[in-house]
Amino acid sequence: MRAVIIEDEPLARRELRRLLAPHPTVEIIGEAANVEDAKKLIESTSPDLLFLDIHMPGGTGFDLLEQLEQVPAVIFTTAYDEHAVRAFEVDAIDYLLKPIEADRLAAAIGRMEAAAAKKASATTSPQDILEQIFVRDGERCWFVPLHEVHLIASEGNYVRLHWKDVKPLLGKSLVNLELRLDPKRFFRANRQQVINIDFVDGVEMGVGGRLHIQLKGGPEIEVSRRQARLFIERAGG
Repeated sequence: MRAVIIEDEPLARRELRRLLAPHPTVEIIGEAANVEDAKKLIESTSPDLLFLDIHMPGGTGFDLLEQLEQVPAVIFTTAYDEHAVRAFEVDAIDYLLKPIEADRLAAAIGRMEAAAAKKASATTSPQDILEQIFVRDGERCWFVPLHEVHLIASEGNYVRLHWKDVKPLLGKSLVNLELRLDPKRFFRANRQQVINIDFVDGVEMGVGGRLHIQLKGGPEIEVSRRQARLFIERAGG
């Protein structure tokens, strides 16, 4: 696991490196002491895991996560216990209070490794792929053929299906729905949008390695830098 330490105290960064030394599966690829530097480091290195403090110059750890297009797994490391509930609302692996105990850190890393192994082994078999989905939005109901949906956009714990001339709201999270989508047809463009590549009408290079994709009958979608590389590889470029 490629990890980044985000902590404004040099002694705390050094202590965390010492505690991580017995864990060869964790490779520290960089450090940052404030939100601005952390954002740049994460965007340039695409780590798997963040060891993230709450309070630092330029904002909080939560502020940083809100600015990221792709959020790695997070283990919070902080001296304050009052943010634990919010930490787990953003799906943190763990919330470690300073001074960090070696056993607690080892348990958190173990959970991260288990989650990574589960994700790596998870494959969507043909019988698990959704071909159509029943949607009830208010008083209206549809059986929506997913191959006709050109865009799926996250709206909190719901998703908006962009289908023909309607945009029904579905009571599923984007993460959960994505597990059942045909990976040959659908592509995660950014943190909040999944596109149907059958509806791609044009692609243009954007600033900083991003892509702009125009969908047939739909909006222009900005593809994050990380996902742009995957899209180009998938397209054979």
